[in-house]
Amino acid sequence: MTTLTFDIRPAQKRDCEAIANVHEKAWQYAYAGIIPHKSLSNMIARRGPQWWQRTICGSNAVLVADIGGKVAGYATVGRNRTAQLAQKGEIYELYIRPEYQGLGFGGQLFAAARARCANFGLKGTVVWALEENINAMGFYEAMGGLDVAEGTESFENKILKKIAFVWN
Repeated sequence: MTTLTFDIRPAQKRDCEAIANVHEKAWQYAYAGIIPHKSLSNMIARRGPQWWQRTICGSNAVLVADIGGKVAGYATVGRNRTAQLAQKGEIYELYIRPEYQGLGFGGQLFAAARARCANFGLKGTVVWALEENINAMGFYEAMGGLDVAEGTESFENKILKKIAFVWN
């Protein structure tokens, strides 16, 4: 019998390549058919290991979900960027490799990301999700998020609606 360990920890420089790989796989899975192909490919290409190294060394907190020594997901957190919302913390991104989705790891990473915001003194959390990303919408609803605001993102002249979920 093999027992896998599961840990959520701060990202380290040695994780940059693995995080870039999770980013690529998770974004392709989440956004293929939603975000136009050219835009999606360009967004993924910009987020290679060097980009992640700068992000990890910067002011934003990056957490990784480590399963048996393999980075299976990540979350980035920091100060809320939307002044109209009262919540002080924001989860900018939370992604799990497709093969690990639906197993509870995302919920644990989400809880850790919210706790990280609280540890930074940032009361309340906001997360934005594209409305067409049914998996993300369902996930944040299941996590108890309240749908309180709408916005848009533009990709190659395609306008997509995004929804803000909040937790106080």
